[in-house]
Amino acid sequence: MTSVKQRVTVLGSTGSVGVNTLDVIAAHPDRFEVFALSAATQTELMLAQCVRFKPRYAVMVNEAQARLLAEKIKKNGLVTEVLRSPDALETIASHEDVDAVMAAIVGAAGLAPCMAAARAGKRLLLANKEALVVGGDVFMQAVHAGGAQLLPIDSEHSAIFQSLPEDPATWAGRVEKIILTASGGPFRTRDPATLRDVTPDQACAHPNWVMGRKISVDSATMMNKALEVIEAKYLFGLKPAQIEVVIHPQSIIHSMVQYFDTSVVAQLGTPDMRVPIAYGLAWPGRIASGAQALDFRAMSSMTFEVADHERFPGLQLAWEVLAGPTGTTAVLNAANEIAVAAFLDRRIRFDQIHAVNRATLDGLPASEISGIGDLLALDAEARATAREIAGHLEV
Repeated sequence: MTSVKQRVTVLGSTGSVGVNTLDVIAAHPDRFEVFALSAATQTELMLAQCVRFKPRYAVMVNEAQARLLAEKIKKNGLVTEVLRSPDALETIASHEDVDAVMAAIVGAAGLAPCMAAARAGKRLLLANKEALVVGGDVFMQAVHAGGAQLLPIDSEHSAIFQSLPEDPATWAGRVEKIILTASGGPFRTRDPATLRDVTPDQACAHPNWVMGRKISVDSATMMNKALEVIEAKYLFGLKPAQIEVVIHPQSIIHSMVQYFDTSVVAQLGTPDMRVPIAYGLAWPGRIASGAQALDFRAMSSMTFEVADHERFPGLQLAWEVLAGPTGTTAVLNAANEIAVAAFLDRRIRFDQIHAVNRATLDGLPASEISGIGDLLALDAEARATAREIAGHLEV
């Protein structure tokens, strides 16, 4: 009997997670097929992906790039249809013929298609931190209402998921805390006083992982870990006090679960995103990821350090916003996206990223949130506030 292939939509297919997802899919043509792909501006890479995987649909968020892709697809004789409507991302995420959705769009732009996939009851492979950071309880309500299967793809959250008991109903009675590991990024040992001079290229030079520029900057400030703390709270239903962060420079232990008897269960592996991607695609089974296996004989040491709050002041904002009103996490996320973009454009200094985030939180208290419309309105307001604050800083 021939097994039915799992049809996958990849949101953000030209980013690092998207490219790795397609690499895993290509290694298992008997199990998966690509239903739809989406990207923002990388037309040539998207065309190459369409030629290779022949999806039914392709979405380019940029209108000009969408027209260009449509022309190139026609010239290549492909049957892929380029969608350009405002809700095209939601369409390919919730389509009745889709089995699984890899949500790898960076930023709050990924929230709406994630919500659509959740409401449609899809297997949702969540690599987009912001869906939970911005969406919070509203997003989780959509997951439960739609009967979606939510599987974390961030290496840390995948590690936690793999280290927890299979039955979520037992977590509260067995788990004391979870411990998210962090590499410490490129400035783990750098004198905090010198961080004002950091360049975008230096901030994007991660010692262990190959990532996009925005995520790389977040790793350098450890705002990525702050966002992961928020994400973990919603994913695993824990209290903020049950979430800890420890620096582990080697990035071998991806995260840990400590139980009430003080036993610790950890997930180890090489720093390769194909591992959590393969786990999410095949869950509850496992398939070859293509990643190199750990060689314990070649590992000289595994070390752990306390995060330096002077060097990484943004990390503590996670627990602060989780203690605030609903929507406060969305304000932090929006401010950080604006601040990182300003830094990458050299309009503010590296050490001013935290200043923008802090000032935005102080100047824009969260309002009552009742749905995605309120969240998106608050997101827009926070972005406008952050842009104003960044515009008045002296570089």
